[in-house]
Amino acid sequence: MAEIRLPRLEQGQTKIKSVPIAVTPEGFWCCPSPTVFQKTLKSQNTLNKPKSSPPTQIQKKQTPVNEKKTSSTSSRTNLVTDEQKTHCSDPPLPNEKAPRQKPENVPKKVTIEFGEPGTSDLKVILLGKQGLAVKLSVHRSILVEHSSFFASRISEQQPVFPCLEIDNCEDVEIYVETIGLMYCKELKQRLIKQSVPRVLRMLKVGEQLGYSTCIQSCLEYLEAVPWVGEEEEEKVVSSVLSLEAEGIGVKPVLKRVSSDISKPPKDTLSHILDLVLKSKEEKGRREMKSIVLKLLRENNTLPTSSGSSDLYNEILYSSCKNSLDSLLSLFRQAAEPDFPDKSISTRDPVMKCIALEADNLLWLLDILAERQAADEFALIWVNQEELAKLHTRITIVSRFHVSMITSRLFVGIGRGEVLPCKDTRHLLLKTWLQPLISDYSWLQHGCRSFDRKVVEEGIGRTILTLPLEDQQRVLLSWLGCFLKAGDNNCPNLQKAFEVWWRRTFIRPYVESGILEQTSKVEEE
Repeated sequence: MAEIRLPRLEQGQTKIKSVPIAVTPEGFWCCPSPTVFQKTLKSQNTLNKPKSSPPTQIQKKQTPVNEKKTSSTSSRTNLVTDEQKTHCSDPPLPNEKAPRQKPENVPKKVTIEFGEPGTSDLKVILLGKQGLAVKLSVHRSILVEHSSFFASRISEQQPVFPCLEIDNCEDVEIYVETIGLMYCKELKQRLIKQSVPRVLRMLKVGEQLGYSTCIQSCLEYLEAVPWVGEEEEEKVVSSVLSLEAEGIGVKPVLKRVSSDISKPPKDTLSHILDLVLKSKEEKGRREMKSIVLKLLRENNTLPTSSGSSDLYNEILYSSCKNSLDSLLSLFRQAAEPDFPDKSISTRDPVMKCIALEADNLLWLLDILAERQAADEFALIWVNQEELAKLHTRITIVSRFHVSMITSRLFVGIGRGEVLPCKDTRHLLLKTWLQPLISDYSWLQHGCRSFDRKVVEEGIGRTILTLPLEDQQRVLLSWLGCFLKAGDNNCPNLQKAFEVWWRRTFIRPYVESGILEQTSKVEEE
């Protein structure tokens, strides 16, 4: 908070700009528009901007205009200067002479005047940035009644001076408006049309002035008005929290972002996931899956405790187990011998539920991969032996959605997002690669999100993470399928095959050649 001191406005450097005001029965009210200050600062910058000396002829032409402008403002300037001489300046020293400066080099302090000088008994001068000075004609009793800051400073004045000056005001415009609010009985009405950023500025000045009524009105406004955007919300919360540290009651505002009594996060997140996973409305389900995934991804970027992260993963894996149990039950129904002979009205709900549960598992796998916690999912998936056996007994139109889960795991391992142990990687290929190959044609034509190149790269990289003997076993098995089914009905793993070939047939000769060269060097 800037300190109040006796003013020392320099004479001959002040240009007065009177601003129209609305006078209340108390004698004062001002609520200036921001454009008043902006225009004033703009005009001041124009006046203070250094100008090059114009040619002589132009100077002669401009002289009458300058004289006319000076004469039109001289009477008003003289009145304020006399008043400043009486109340707001120190007498000059007798032998001291101020150095003469050229008129264009003299700094100009712009003053805006508010209030009703005829009825006031105190002048408050606010000195802001860029040389802006604002003079307020106010009443001591009003300021003392509403502001603990002014009450303290005015009581310290011995003798009582008719003029106070506040240096280094960061927000002169809001100082003026906040002091004006002291003359207003219905503060709430005055704040209704204000913006949140402006009320936050008033809240800050009200705090500095010790203006409790203004603080309370601003808090009531912030509690009721919507906050637009995250940035505005953060500004409100940070401003209000700073007041809470000083013992000011701000709980009604903070209740918008925090709650004293709430269900545990585990129950809330479980309920949200349950609603999304069980929804059968395609568009709403798709949009909410995208939103929840985005919000959980944002949670990953925040510094949270390991306990909180483990809690989220526990909830996600609980949902995975429920979906897997449901999927296995549906596969058992679809694998019954008489299932194809049943009516469409009986078969369609089962087929749709299979696709739904497969999509649920794929979404949960995406979330776990984002959270770098999908290793356990890979282990769970490779142990679904019954599900893999039932896979061949179900029509391809019903089962191919499940192969998308296998594809996503291969992609995750290939990208380094999922890092299961060697045995899990080997079992994934052993259990689920052949079902994936069986569904490959349908995956390419029935799934928009299926990216063949990405999946093939993931499968190949997963194979190449195994020991060389296992690479050979898997790739030779794939080669037989590829030569029978062709490129359209089988993943193309030629790149992985070439890498394995070099490792098997070329690299040993390179290593032996290096050993021979090394031995020759040692012999020499």
